[in-house]
Parts: sequence; C-alpha cells; structure tokens
Amino acid sequence: MKPHPPAPRRKASKPPKYKSVADYLASQDPVKASTLRSVIALILAEFPELEVKISWNVPTIHRQGKYVAGICAYKNHLTFAPWSPQVIKDFKARLGQYVVWQHCFQIPVDWTIDRELVKDLVRARLAELA
Repeated sequence: MKPHPPAPRRKASKPPKYKSVADYLASQDPVKASTLRSVIALILAEFPELEVKISWNVPTIHRQGKYVAGICAYKNHLTFAPWSPQVIKDFKARLGQYVVWQHCFQIPVDWTIDRELVKDLVRARLAELA
C-alpha cells in the first residue's frame, strides 16, 4: 500500500499592498485605527519636520529619508518601533510594562498613549540620527 501524499499546505493570505497611510488605517478595526492615528498625530504635531508614509507596507515616520519610528497593527496588539536597538536599550526601564524586543515593543490596541514616552523615544531617535 502506497503512503498518501502530504496534504497541500495553505499559503497564508498576504495583506493587501497599501498605497497610503489612510488606506492602511482604513483597513484596521476602529479601535486599532484610532490608536494608530493618535500616535501618528502626536508625533507629527510635536515634530512638524517629520513626515509619515507607507514603508514595508506599514506607517513609518521619516526625517529626510531616514526612519525615525514605525507603528503597525497585529491581531492582538500594536507595535511601536523607534528603528534603533540602542534607543530600545536606553529606554528599557521605561518600557518595563511592555513586551519588548530588540527593535520594538508591543502596545495594547486601545493604548492610552504615554505622550511623554512617545516624544522621548522620537527625540532619542532624532538625536541618534543627528
């Protein structure tokens, strides 16, 4: 008797290619979209020299073509990335309540934004780029 061939693997569905930050936000559930929009708005209001665009299919904050921060949605959390392992390391004590990786950390989908933390992370990344 011949063994059965393995069942074909289903490919994970790819997210659509987003053409703009507005498209990305429109694709998210309202709670995630609101939190993402609020974080982006805070950064752009505090640092008007920065711009937001889609890179790697997620919203990213830039200054003169250099990555300053990124924020994106996953199924059960959002991720904030200051694009720097050193910035994450320097802020480790302040990030203690979050799940932290080398380049980023998780935030709740309904995050009450820690405005000072976000501003300080962006300032630190901008100083690193200077």
